[in-house]
Amino acid sequence: MGHLPKPVYPFHFIWVIFIITVSCQDSDKSALLEFKSSVKDPAGVLSGWDVSKNSDHCSWIGVTCGSRDGRVYGVNITGGGDSGEFTCLKYDEFSLYGFGVRKKCDGSGFKLSGKLSVSISKLTELRALSLPFNDLSGEIPDEIWGMEKLEVIDLEGNLISGSLPFRFSGLRSLRVLNLAFNKVSGEIPDGLSEVKSLQVLNLAGNRVNGSIPVFLDALGDLRGLYLSFNLLSGDIPDEIGYNCGSLEHLELSGNLLVGGIPSSLGNCTKLQSLLLYSNLLQEEIPFELGGLKTLQVLDVSRNSLSGAIPRELGSCLNLSILVLSNLFNPIPSVYNTDDGISQLAPEEEFNYFEGTIPSEITTLPMLQVLWAPRATLEGNFPENWGACASLEMVNLGQNLFVGEVSKGFDSCKKLHFLDVSWNKLTGKVSDKLRVPCMRVFDVSGNCLSGPIPSFQDTKCEPVNLSTAYLQYFASKSVINPSLFPNNVGDLTVIHNFGGNNFTGGLVSVPIVRTGEKIVYAFLVGQNELTGEFPGPIFEKCVNLKAMVVNVSYNALSGQIPTNISQICPILTFLDVSGNSITGTIPASFGELGSLVAVNLSRNMLTGEIPVSFNKIKDLKNLSMSGNKLTGQIPSGLGKIGSLQVLDLSSNSLTGEIPEDFVELKNLSVLLLNNNKLSGQIPSGLANVKTIVRFNVSFNNLSGPLPSNDDLMKCSSVLGNPNLQSCKISPSNASPDQPTGNEFANLSGSPVPAPKGESGLNSIAIASITSASAIFAVMLALMVLFFCTKWRPRPGPNSRGSVRKEVTVFTDIGVPLTFENVVRSTGSFNASNCIGNGGFGATYKAEISPGFLVAIKRLAVGRFQGVQQFDAEIKTLGRLRHQNLVTLIGYHASETEMFLIYNYLPGGSG
Repeated sequence: MGHLPKPVYPFHFIWVIFIITVSCQDSDKSALLEFKSSVKDPAGVLSGWDVSKNSDHCSWIGVTCGSRDGRVYGVNITGGGDSGEFTCLKYDEFSLYGFGVRKKCDGSGFKLSGKLSVSISKLTELRALSLPFNDLSGEIPDEIWGMEKLEVIDLEGNLISGSLPFRFSGLRSLRVLNLAFNKVSGEIPDGLSEVKSLQVLNLAGNRVNGSIPVFLDALGDLRGLYLSFNLLSGDIPDEIGYNCGSLEHLELSGNLLVGGIPSSLGNCTKLQSLLLYSNLLQEEIPFELGGLKTLQVLDVSRNSLSGAIPRELGSCLNLSILVLSNLFNPIPSVYNTDDGISQLAPEEEFNYFEGTIPSEITTLPMLQVLWAPRATLEGNFPENWGACASLEMVNLGQNLFVGEVSKGFDSCKKLHFLDVSWNKLTGKVSDKLRVPCMRVFDVSGNCLSGPIPSFQDTKCEPVNLSTAYLQYFASKSVINPSLFPNNVGDLTVIHNFGGNNFTGGLVSVPIVRTGEKIVYAFLVGQNELTGEFPGPIFEKCVNLKAMVVNVSYNALSGQIPTNISQICPILTFLDVSGNSITGTIPASFGELGSLVAVNLSRNMLTGEIPVSFNKIKDLKNLSMSGNKLTGQIPSGLGKIGSLQVLDLSSNSLTGEIPEDFVELKNLSVLLLNNNKLSGQIPSGLANVKTIVRFNVSFNNLSGPLPSNDDLMKCSSVLGNPNLQSCKISPSNASPDQPTGNEFANLSGSPVPAPKGESGLNSIAIASITSASAIFAVMLALMVLFFCTKWRPRPGPNSRGSVRKEVTVFTDIGVPLTFENVVRSTGSFNASNCIGNGGFGATYKAEISPGFLVAIKRLAVGRFQGVQQFDAEIKTLGRLRHQNLVTLIGYHASETEMFLIYNYLPGGSG
């Protein structure tokens, strides 16, 4: 009779489980200690990982354990700081990135450094590996890619290199793969399609090349795809919209993507943000995007898009940010400067739309920001802005709109930014506009008339810059901070009425937001204002921290108040040039301790220059040309160490040039011509290395010419017969006369030449002369293109077809066909890209073994319209080749255009 098996008692089983659990916990503890020993930790963040001090590893900083088994489920050590290669300051520069996933980088934080250790893979129950904003380097160990229970890999902002693995079969549970802002290279492998659970894929800010994979439709649970700031090229595949029902955020900005925006994206019904800025995308914005009912942010700026703005976007009822063009480069210069990747981004804005902004868009109920400057929009200025209960920022400047500034803005209570400058607007400005509440109000460069309104008293809504775009545009649209001492003002308010036909007298400045942190700019230059200066414009000075005033080139009279330092003690910038101001220059200017720039040129001022200017320690620009000033130049001006521009030309000043001018180590412009100065030119001026423009012509100077061939040229000292070394007759040359454009421009818009002047100076003439050859070549190409190749633009429902025809000008002994050009560039693969000239990338192509050419791929339609032609001429003018390259041939069709040049090693055109 056999023996019955011994019963297994419950406590035996529990004991076995306990032993296994303790053993696994010890294994986790050893793995953590191994990781600690593999990294450098100067801040001692991991000093608590010490069994002699605390044996419970689950209580160690950054470690999370399961409540039942005590196994390590998470390792979360978030670094930060502004040391190392990738800092929080650099990360913050990418403000238009990471909707839905962006995290805060603490500038005062710490960093771990060293290789990412394979010891992490020994944490077999690990669910989350989160080590962002450290300095971990090297490749991710293969063992980590095989961790079956890992759900989150977050290594954003490190120095991880290498490429992604071909297979991901081990990561069966991975939901988040965040390797943004590292040094990952290579293509996105097809094996990633195996990770069916993936919800967030973030590879932004790396060196990923190739094309966007077509397998993305296999990732049906994908909610966030972030591939911005890489080297991706080719088209955006239609497949990206085939199975995107879960996709909420799509960011592909800052690549080299071409083709059109896929209409299939209209299937992504949960999409909240779509960022495509800074690519080479063409064609029209697909009307299918109007089906995105949850879309909140759409940015298609800095591409080559064309056509009309689809009114179907008015169906996106949650759309709050719409950016159609952007004159600010959103890709920071700090990005990958070591390998030149940042240079591949388009340098300018090249979208060129047709027509106006449909009313279906301007009346969107949630619209906060509508940004479309210099987008070739035309027609009547939009009138209907609906209830505009959410509208905060509108920028339609530098377009071709006609009509009046819409009275529909009168009821927009939250509107604090309105730029409609440099259009063709006429009529009067409504006094019901809430200008006193606006941080930026710019109507400059139009044909507006009537008096500048005394705007109605207004109760202002608080400004809450709640989104990244509101913060970004608010930070960019400010006056140059270098013009203010001590970083003055936390908030800049700019009201620009310049360059119109406004009449009447000066009015009290329309500002309600005052306080000790406000710097205010009131710009009314280039109008037809009359009456006496200053009128009431300084009434609110005492309630501000700094004030900027530009009333230049009007018909103002009167005198500068003798007590100007008491009337406006915080005056920072004053430009009254080109008026009829009389009297003397008050000595009280010296009491304006915040003054940075003052321009009194081209008036009828008399008397001497006050010595008190030498008290202004931050003065950078002092211009008094074209008056009737007499007496000597105060010697104390040489004590203003910050002075950069000094223009005293065209007066009746006498005496000698002060010797202490040689102490002006920051001086870049010194204009003393057309006076009655005598004596010698101080020899020390030849040693002031910062001076780039110097003129003392038509005085009574004598003695030797200081030795400096770059600065002391004969053309800068004409009309001084007693001056040695230069014997050129004044009749054979003319002096470098001041143009009035040395003074700082604070308007934020292009400044026309003063009324009655051509605006061309010697630099402009030289630039035109040097560009003439380029212009001739381009003009010939333009005529040939329009006469032989131009076809009407395809209709809205036509994507066009490529005419596979290459026109050859120079026989190079090798057949040039469309197919072999495209094939030799690897279908315009980024690996063959050698630079970007604004209108598109330039590629190296080996047409036949050992025979290289350069292919410059241009955006279709770039040569349609004056602005596009002008921009291309400017781009060509920046070519750095010593000799013009040979144009071998070109291809042009409705959907593809490229030029073929001879290849110059080192070229980047």
